[in-house]
Amino acid sequence: MIDEEKNNVTEQDQLLVEKDLTEEVLNEEVVNEEVVSEEALTEEGIIESQKRRIRSFVRRTGRLTAGQQLGYDRQWDTLGFALEDGEFDIPKAFGREAYTVLEIGFGMGQSFIEMAQAEPEKNYIGIEVHTPGVGSALRMADEESVGNVRISQDDAIEVLKHQIADESFDCLQLFFPDPWHKKRHNKRRIVNEEFIQKIRSKMKPGGIIHMATDWEPYAVHMMEVLSAAEGYKNQAGEGQYTERPDHRPLTKFEKRGEKLGHGVWDLFFEKVS
Repeated sequence: MIDEEKNNVTEQDQLLVEKDLTEEVLNEEVVNEEVVSEEALTEEGIIESQKRRIRSFVRRTGRLTAGQQLGYDRQWDTLGFALEDGEFDIPKAFGREAYTVLEIGFGMGQSFIEMAQAEPEKNYIGIEVHTPGVGSALRMADEESVGNVRISQDDAIEVLKHQIADESFDCLQLFFPDPWHKKRHNKRRIVNEEFIQKIRSKMKPGGIIHMATDWEPYAVHMMEVLSAAEGYKNQAGEGQYTERPDHRPLTKFEKRGEKLGHGVWDLFFEKVS
């Protein structure tokens, strides 16, 4: 199993830096929210699309540890893929047809790699913009010989739009996304009607959206958006949350929160049409 203690200090410091967002970045003006058409898969088109859209994240590259750099050096060419590569053919990339999980924002990658390691019969695609997080996941995959993962460091919305084919994966995992808790920043939340319908188009019939958050107002927001979305059904019943399933590992931050009495909310919604 993955050694959690190896990365405790590094992960905590780097994730705290990731959350330390400056007002200058948060207050940036978005002049034009239009996006280019999905057919315009050119370098210029992708760049324009990224510029014009309000993002749900702030990209911070951070400094790589020696281990994270080694992960990049040893595994990126095998496990990594980028927007400029064009359409991402899932069966070709994994060399098989299999149940496929897409996780957006895997942080430092420990739970992502741990789940993939526990379920080698499944394909795991991970998207994370945080450079040290990608390096960390690649290092763990290398050390644990986990080969059923593929990783992108690009904007998830652009990856979905330009690289992921319709009805091509089985499960979307979104764990502890940034809640953007200030009201004036709520528009940056990744969970909105447009995002949910984009997932619906890319996920296979019967596919599952699994979300988790430790911020109760965001849990309420997730429930409202998903419950109102066309084509989905709450597997736990209307307005109900789900107990954490055994296959979702507890993160150290989640364990710390539990000791402090903080709640965590899991949601499971199925694509029914």
